[in-house]
Amino acid sequence: MSNLLTRKQARRVDLGLTAREFSTLARLATPPGIQAFLNAIPINHELAGETVHSVRGVLRHRKAHCIEGALLAACALWIHGDPPLVMHLDCDPCDYPHIVTLFRRGRAWGAISKSNGAYLRYRDPVYRTLRELAMSYVHEYFDKRGHKTLRSYSGAFDLRRIDPSLWVSNEDACWVAHDRLAGLRHYPLVTDRQARALTPRDAFERRSARLVEYPRPTRTPTVR
Repeated sequence: MSNLLTRKQARRVDLGLTAREFSTLARLATPPGIQAFLNAIPINHELAGETVHSVRGVLRHRKAHCIEGALLAACALWIHGDPPLVMHLDCDPCDYPHIVTLFRRGRAWGAISKSNGAYLRYRDPVYRTLRELAMSYVHEYFDKRGHKTLRSYSGAFDLRRIDPSLWVSNEDACWVAHDRLAGLRHYPLVTDRQARALTPRDAFERRSARLVEYPRPTRTPTVR
């Protein structure tokens, strides 16, 4: 484990993946390519109950929601020499948190993101700070009533700090990784006063946000 903290480029033996699994990720050589892969697989509507699939689980089931997509994206980046960094976006209790995978090009930050709608997806590497990147999601992050709900963001968390057997090759739900990310120190994006003054999205914006790539059965809960 300690050796992995300084390993710049992940090898198959480090990750515990099969040759086929590793080959699939190795073909995802750029952040836009990783994002395109995530967009192409259906959203995980958790029809059989709540899941936190590992990278292996996503490749096996060919579906993912936000944290599952973030784990896969981070793993693919690590294979190609980028650190496997993620950021946790927290919100008002009425809504669902979100997790994005971070990457840097030069001094600028970008993000890879699995979302069933268009508004919480990829961010080009043009943001000078993580706060600036997180702020780019504020206007787009809202609940069914149109209330903007994003409240805070974590620092960049390096997944090399968690054993790959718990988030890459895990056959079970990756709750250890989930709880570690949810428990990170978060930094406020808006004050309480600013949050109360945020303008709700109008009816047209709410209607446009109902467009999703992979419609869900009406009996299942919303998955961001």
